[in-house]
Amino acid sequence: MPTVIRQDDIIASVADALQFISYYHPKDFIDAIYEAYEREESQAAKDAMAQILINSRMCAEGKRPICQDTGIVTAFVNVGMDCVVEGDMSFDDIVNEGVRRAYKHPDNVLRASILSDPDGARKNTGDNTPAVIHYKMVPGNTIDIHVAAKGGGSEAKSKFAMLNPSDSVVDWVLKMVPQMGAGWCPPGMLGIGIGGTAEKAMLLAKEALLDPINIHELQEKGAENRAEELRLELFDKVNALGIGAQGLGGLTTVLDIKVKDYPSHAANKAIAIIPNCAATRHAHFTLDGSGPALQTPPSLDDWPDISWEVGDSVRRVDLDSLSKEDLQDWQPGETLLLSGKLLTGRDAAHKRLVDMIEKGEPMPVDFNNRFIYYVGPVDPVRDEIVGPAGPTTATRMDKFTRTVLEQTGLIGMVGKAERGAVAIEAIKDNASVYLMAVGGAAYLVSKAIVGAKVVAFEDLGMEAIYEFEVKDMPVTVAVDARGDAVHQSGPKLWQAKIEQQKLTLS
Repeated sequence: MPTVIRQDDIIASVADALQFISYYHPKDFIDAIYEAYEREESQAAKDAMAQILINSRMCAEGKRPICQDTGIVTAFVNVGMDCVVEGDMSFDDIVNEGVRRAYKHPDNVLRASILSDPDGARKNTGDNTPAVIHYKMVPGNTIDIHVAAKGGGSEAKSKFAMLNPSDSVVDWVLKMVPQMGAGWCPPGMLGIGIGGTAEKAMLLAKEALLDPINIHELQEKGAENRAEELRLELFDKVNALGIGAQGLGGLTTVLDIKVKDYPSHAANKAIAIIPNCAATRHAHFTLDGSGPALQTPPSLDDWPDISWEVGDSVRRVDLDSLSKEDLQDWQPGETLLLSGKLLTGRDAAHKRLVDMIEKGEPMPVDFNNRFIYYVGPVDPVRDEIVGPAGPTTATRMDKFTRTVLEQTGLIGMVGKAERGAVAIEAIKDNASVYLMAVGGAAYLVSKAIVGAKVVAFEDLGMEAIYEFEVKDMPVTVAVDARGDAVHQSGPKLWQAKIEQQKLTLS
């Protein structure tokens, strides 16, 4: 007799897993990032990892999202051929109903980030559906499902190439990783897919990220095939690039590298890289007909007891009394604590502002001598002022930066990761600054927000312009008023230090 699995049990299991991964890091990730934190010699990178770990524990305790970008859902579904699904919905609709319930859960509302008509109206679907679903029919009488929630910042850094058969995979990866910058929020994992066709290589890379972090076990036992040889070689060589946590320069850029391969055509060698950020979110469950497969909460003892303290040299900044002259002595890599009123705005808001400027229309808010924070916060629940509100990738705003700085009176920006050459030049020409907040520490950052209200573009939802009242919000000077960028200088410095350490040991 085939196993009968009820569609409601699948829906409940998907919804439970997505809620679970929104606020619980996997234990293997916690262990790996704590080990990296303990051995890190770069203070900036160590501080970033401390914030990630503290944020992770806070989310586990408060059951709120690790990152404000709660991701696009991907599901890998293995359907046993001796199973029957009892219900009246398609399997896609079953999974999407689970997504819908998870993202609209009243106790932990998750941010809806999925837009229909992606090259047109880009209208938010409102419930984070549809998911991206991959199926396999396999022997057996169970349904096995992996779900993952992938943030847009890390997904945007995916790379693909069709190499010649004789080309070096290692050389290509080492060329690509620096080009990925820090927008994928290292330290995390890289999934690498090799072989098959173009779409198969990408799927292999994505699927590889579901595996646990176990590079140290592989180092101890040694490689048994080419994929494992690549993992070991690339783990050492990528970390030797010195990119470090949040791209600030340091010893650890990747916690593990995963490689999956597949037979390919004789004329091709397809290769894909997909990074997994510091908000790694995936869960696995198996349905056997006995009811929903629910996740088991971890013990809070799994999290290290660490604290992050700002030093005596920290600069406290009153945003409400700033002028451009006050920014001129801020130094790259310097830690600031921001207090006062901070505007927000990201892609859609910036595009609308620039369109208004080009039409000669008045600005909806006064930007003069103000800072803008690139963020799309999660909706608040219970007594929260605002939900998790970590930074989004700043490079997406680069093409708007010069116009906004020169036409609105804005003097500074806060975001995630590096800026591109166009933005750095605009920052230098306008003697403004760019500050970096830690990606993957959204709940921690939200605790510095003591007031929030929408002040423009309410129709844009999470992309509306808010005015936040912040108190002691921690940031790092990433590009100073002279155009000096810590994301350029930091990795260069630490790549040289790592190389020198190797020479000394040899």
